[in-house]
Amino acid sequence: MASSNASSLHVVDGLAIANMSSNTTTLSFSETLVSMPSFLLENWDLLALEFRIVFTALACIYIGAHGALRRPPSATPSKSKKRGAKHHDEQDDFVEGLRPSDAILFPVLAGVVLIGLYKLIKWLEDPDIINKILGAYFSVMSLASLGKLLADTLHIATGFIFPSVWRARDGTVYHIDGGKKGQWRVASGSEERVWDSGKKTPFGGRWSESRAPVSKVGLFWELRRLFTEHWTIRFQVHGLVNESLHVKLNDIFGVILAFGATLVYYTTKSVLLSNLMGYAFSYAGIIMMSPTTFTTGSAVLFGLFFYDIYMVFYTPYMVTVATKLDVPIKLVFQGPKKASMLGLGDIVIPGMFIGLCLRFDQYLYYHRQRKLVPVELETETKSAGELQVSTETQRMVVKPEYVNPQGQWGDRWWSTKLTGILSPSATPELRASAFSKTYFHAAMVGYLLAMVATLAMLLVFNHAQPALLYLVPGVVSAVWLTGLARGEVREMWVYTEDGSLDGSDTVVEVDADGNVTKEVKKDESKTDEAKDETKAIENEKPGGVVEANGKGASSGTTGDEPKHSAVTKAGTGEHCVFNFSILAPSDAGDV
Repeated sequence: MASSNASSLHVVDGLAIANMSSNTTTLSFSETLVSMPSFLLENWDLLALEFRIVFTALACIYIGAHGALRRPPSATPSKSKKRGAKHHDEQDDFVEGLRPSDAILFPVLAGVVLIGLYKLIKWLEDPDIINKILGAYFSVMSLASLGKLLADTLHIATGFIFPSVWRARDGTVYHIDGGKKGQWRVASGSEERVWDSGKKTPFGGRWSESRAPVSKVGLFWELRRLFTEHWTIRFQVHGLVNESLHVKLNDIFGVILAFGATLVYYTTKSVLLSNLMGYAFSYAGIIMMSPTTFTTGSAVLFGLFFYDIYMVFYTPYMVTVATKLDVPIKLVFQGPKKASMLGLGDIVIPGMFIGLCLRFDQYLYYHRQRKLVPVELETETKSAGELQVSTETQRMVVKPEYVNPQGQWGDRWWSTKLTGILSPSATPELRASAFSKTYFHAAMVGYLLAMVATLAMLLVFNHAQPALLYLVPGVVSAVWLTGLARGEVREMWVYTEDGSLDGSDTVVEVDADGNVTKEVKKDESKTDEAKDETKAIENEKPGGVVEANGKGASSGTTGDEPKHSAVTKAGTGEHCVFNFSILAPSDAGDV
């Protein structure tokens, strides 16, 4: 970030503090550095301001990285997803993967945009028009990201109000059953579930037993179902649109709240709402973008590292744009005497890389659980006109099943003692959420130290600092040095999220110590042929139905399928012209 004077607050990319004490400019670098602790003790408000900056940045990255978790290539989809579960599972949601060329493309595009804004400001001589246009643009763009952030916040709150498991003081674990509207108890040290007729509410703790009327207790169960079940929204226009969206009630509330907050921000320019939109942009950016590999991520970060240094120290572009534009691309921190701000790029850019580290930790967690099952491979060879069959024993990689660890904050709070908060074990989801996060923690420590160094240099030089100058080396070096110390640089080098590692039934060769030395890929052509044959058989089943697009489908319907207009009986010649429907699960089920 940069600023044109000591009182400037509008900074685009980096870190700046306004109204700095002029005493820091009269001392040399070493003298200022030595006097820094006493200076901070005398200026508690400045120390509190710096703490807020660091804490907010770390919190944004921590939450965003956990929100970006999805099924790693070292695990197979859950059984419910394999069978086509009724409820939507976000474990395979698409994210935008970066390529090595983006290491050059990102700084170039950023420079083009920055210079273009600079020229436009100079030409118009009045930034109010640009501020209004960009304000409207970011207001519209914030709907999706702000809606996602608010919806996930409501999901977490719902998990605290309606947990699926909780632990009593005597160690007994209770599992809440939404289908039977009651609770099962599991004694400490046992795995046998026993129905508890005294627990009649969907709540934990003292509220699990209630003397309220049956109708009121039933209302609590309906509320729990309403806020935890998935709905399917379908919209079809013949020949044009055929889309379906899986949501929860909190997702709808999140969009409504986001629309209201955006409207208020556009009319009031509130700093609080501007920061809220900044949090949402950071959260969505970390979730939706992936560096794909550690090498690509490192290259992209260092490309922006040089861009940030050049634009802050050697050109007037960033200073001018930063001081003239007032749009929600920054976080502003107000103190009693001083103020500071942090650009969203200093959160999102390292945050993408740190999110990759957390997913790599999850990949290693499942990778270490894989099993090597012996298989017999037959090889046919012709010798002297005769067909000879030889048998060789190899190993097939069997990957563990993926358990989605997201959305477990409430269950962890209700079911885990304070002494074991880092190792919850009440449910498979909680156990899966406690995987070792070595590389993630290393990256977070590197980010923390780099932020402290940025703030220290800011106070020493009394000049806005390009935060990526310190953040990129701090984060990248912390991660690669951790891999070097653990002897896992090779695993980091080959890890990718482009889908190439997401295979199944892979036959491998192992050495005498059981280590994989070579992978023998399965015949993809035969696999594709088998899939085509399976689809053809399913389409030829008697009593089937034909979808509007002409594809065959089985005669049975699931809870997510509409019972009208979307499908028709074969041979009638009818098809769906227009359909808009909101579908809920057909049974109560345990949600």
